[in-house]
Amino acid sequence: MKTIFISLLSLLLLPACGGSAARSKRPAQTTPAAAHAQPKTYTYRIVATYPHSTAAYTQGLYYDGGLLWEGTGQHGESRVQTIDLTTGKTNVLARLPRSEFGEGIARVGDELFQLTWQSNTAHVYSLEDGKLRKIRDHRYPGEGWGLTTDGEKLYMSDGTATIYTVNPATFRREKRVTVTFQGTPVNYLNELEWIGDRIWANVYTTDQIVIVDPATGIVEGVVDLTGILPEEEVAPTTDVLNGIAYDDAGKRIFVTGKNWPKLYEIEIIEQ
Repeated sequence: MKTIFISLLSLLLLPACGGSAARSKRPAQTTPAAAHAQPKTYTYRIVATYPHSTAAYTQGLYYDGGLLWEGTGQHGESRVQTIDLTTGKTNVLARLPRSEFGEGIARVGDELFQLTWQSNTAHVYSLEDGKLRKIRDHRYPGEGWGLTTDGEKLYMSDGTATIYTVNPATFRREKRVTVTFQGTPVNYLNELEWIGDRIWANVYTTDQIVIVDPATGIVEGVVDLTGILPEEEVAPTTDVLNGIAYDDAGKRIFVTGKNWPKLYEIEIIEQ
């Protein structure tokens, strides 16, 4: 548990990226006691291991219809694709222009949303008939990092400690909260996933996932995934942990990383 807190606290001292994007309405108010409460800490057990393409610089991940949907990054390599869990085979459904760096993805109804890092553009695709067809774009200020949904609203991160609530129809920001760990903002919030009624967020450059109350921004739990990718699986191109997906029907949690050769189904265990 001490290792988890040291790792996160070191991140709290780093400056935020895209700071201008974080200026908006004030975050939700919380009581001092709630804001400084000690979060629960979790380790993990690997339930199953699946193949994952080392060519996939994972930026967004979600589970739907028996498949994992993945948004990837890097200029010239950004795409939306599905992954067959058993084989790891990918099916590319959309590619971004070489000038754009893909980020988080999320589905609301029959539409899939894809952020871009510094192009200030969200692409929206129709999912009718299982095919991807771009139907519109939305502009937004600042950077795009992670994206998830509760089924009605979108929740977006920009690399700072802020999570925005976004209207899917207009992409207007309706609310913001500052994510805090014992009262201190947590920067570098990256890929997001809605699990139950909480947001799970990768903290960029760490092996930690924070479990966030979306109403208050308070970190209620920290999942430490240190060592989940064995050293013998790490190659020169292997990058950081990033990618959380949840199978609501099967209650399964999946995690992976950028250019990782494996994708893991995990069970979390409170410490």
